[in-house]
Amino acid sequence: MTAVRLLDPFAVRYGDAGLVAAVCQDTIDDRVLMVAWQDAEAVEATLRTGEMHFHSRSRGRLWRKGETSGNVLSVVSASLDCDGDAILWSVTPAGPACHTGTRSCFDDDAQADVTALGPTAPQGFGWLETLWSTIDERARTRPAGSYTTRLLDAGVDLPARKVAEEAVEVLMAAKDDAVAQGTADPARDQGPLAGEMGDLLYHLLVLCAERGLPPSEVLGVLRARHSA
Repeated sequence: MTAVRLLDPFAVRYGDAGLVAAVCQDTIDDRVLMVAWQDAEAVEATLRTGEMHFHSRSRGRLWRKGETSGNVLSVVSASLDCDGDAILWSVTPAGPACHTGTRSCFDDDAQADVTALGPTAPQGFGWLETLWSTIDERARTRPAGSYTTRLLDAGVDLPARKVAEEAVEVLMAAKDDAVAQGTADPARDQGPLAGEMGDLLYHLLVLCAERGLPPSEVLGVLRARHSA
């Protein structure tokens, strides 16, 4: 696979040793997976192949992440920091990124124990920040023709009623999915259930915006309950 030229390699500012810090971040949830060093050869190999390559200081050579384990890091995008002396690589991992077998090199002992029992695949909740940013922007600017604007302009009743309606739709879709699960066809389509749940999440966030309730407060309640 040939990677798209995601950054200008000539814009990278290498240190005295000819190296630049490379931060690898999971594209699904922005989890930092590892930090390593790259020289010009490693950057070029990464851009050319679409898989992360680094410079091994101990072995003094180029190495491809996953060349022995198979746990490669496929590149999605890349960006330089403001000084050009560090690269942030957004990647899709194929297995644990750390040589210890954990998902991230920054996992603590508790996270390592969870990984040993069976890692939970990241679900991409971080993208909800993008959705919330859009809803919050609509709440501040109220652009004409926006469905979100129409919900917010109606006051509490409309978005709250939509939450109730969508909750009922989720219930009905979940029951239909349960019926489909009991059929002989194992490849049931869960798209309708996912769609209704997506509608519910969206309208819940709109209701937060209408009430001036930051979602962080909701998450704080869940975090406190989880820690209790």
